Amino acid sequence: MQTTTYFLNLKNVETAAEKLKEVVSLTPLSKNERYSNQFGCNLFFKREDLQQVRSYKIRGAYNKMSSLNEVQIENGIVCASAGNHAQGVALSCKLLKIKGTIYMPAPTPNQKIEQVKMFGENFIEVILVGDTFDDAYDAAKLECERLNKTFIHPFNDEKVIEGQATVGLEILKQTKQPIDYIFIPVGGGGLAAGLSLVVKQLSPTTKIIGVEPEGAPSMSVAIQKDRIVELKNIDRFVDGAAVKKVGDKTFEICKQHLDAVITVPEGKICQTILELYNKDAIVVEPAGALSISALDEYSDTIKGKNVVCVVSGSNNDITRTPEIKERALLHANLKHYFIIKFPQRAGALREFVVDILGPTDDITHFEYTKKVNRENDVAVVGLELKSPNDLQPLITKMKRHNFYGDYLNDKPDLFQFLV
Repeated sequence: MQTTTYFLNLKNVETAAEKLKEVVSLTPLSKNERYSNQFGCNLFFKREDLQQVRSYKIRGAYNKMSSLNEVQIENGIVCASAGNHAQGVALSCKLLKIKGTIYMPAPTPNQKIEQVKMFGENFIEVILVGDTFDDAYDAAKLECERLNKTFIHPFNDEKVIEGQATVGLEILKQTKQPIDYIFIPVGGGGLAAGLSLVVKQLSPTTKIIGVEPEGAPSMSVAIQKDRIVELKNIDRFVDGAAVKKVGDKTFEICKQHLDAVITVPEGKICQTILELYNKDAIVVEPAGALSISALDEYSDTIKGKNVVCVVSGSNNDITRTPEIKERALLHANLKHYFIIKFPQRAGALREFVVDILGPTDDITHFEYTKKVNRENDVAVVGLELKSPNDLQPLITKMKRHNFYGDYLNDKPDLFQFLV
């Protein structure tokens, strides 16, 4: 595949920043004392979750759409998104009085659909199509070709990149101290490309670390292979950063200007979401927790340094909370699923609870159907432990008393039906 090299002009970013002054909030660059103490550094959050649309995506969408000519405005725009980009485009449509059609996958939660409609009002139409983002994307591109409309890409567009780059411009203007590290989430690469180009021009010694979800490492793989790769399967849990393929423009920039791209497990991201909510009263979406989730891997490197984490968004659906807690517990090695064999005799379940489980072990899942003419019945049992060290003694007791059937956490083909 032939790539398109694009070099961002700093003047264009400054022009974008001026254009966005009346549209986006100058989000705080605020020091977080808890994380600063934990990692022995000066750690600041760039709070893009506090934008009106609760993410930085308004920057790129508005900058792109405000650059359209009269013919493009007359024909209208189209985008495909299941989340933050759709909200940024919708608000831009209303502010610029441009008619837009926003394609979203049919399973998109109603809360997100209503948010898009609220921001766009009567300037937008939402069309639900297909089961995945890719289905919505294909339908949106077809409409563009058929009706000669302009497609507002979520990341692989020069004006979008320039709009996202204003985040980097703001960070450098908001602190008098030199910044040693900036951690940023990476999905398609629009924010990473724009921010890295600006920061490397104005503060070349600053290290910029891109952070991807482990289940969708599209930029990491592309950089490793030195070419854009379309991943066959990805984990879409971190929906704001889960893409199968990065853009050609964003890839070329990120390859040159990011000092590293690392991945973090989805379970670790969930732990960060819960920590931020419980300890800092900050609500973030999975992509918004990415940058902070990477700090553990750099704990020795960032000691005594000035560090910025970009908190990219807070559009988190409350209905996802049980899944977030589940993934966090699994990552901490505190949630475990077993097939348990129960002898067909009275008192077997009581024996399991009293003699096998520890005093702090909690049954969180139990599926059991009694069979006839069987020596043993089986149940799928989920257990939450207080310490990872409790697991092996528990398994030993299960085996000694002939309750142990199988351990499911390390069997992904079966495990996917439980989580």
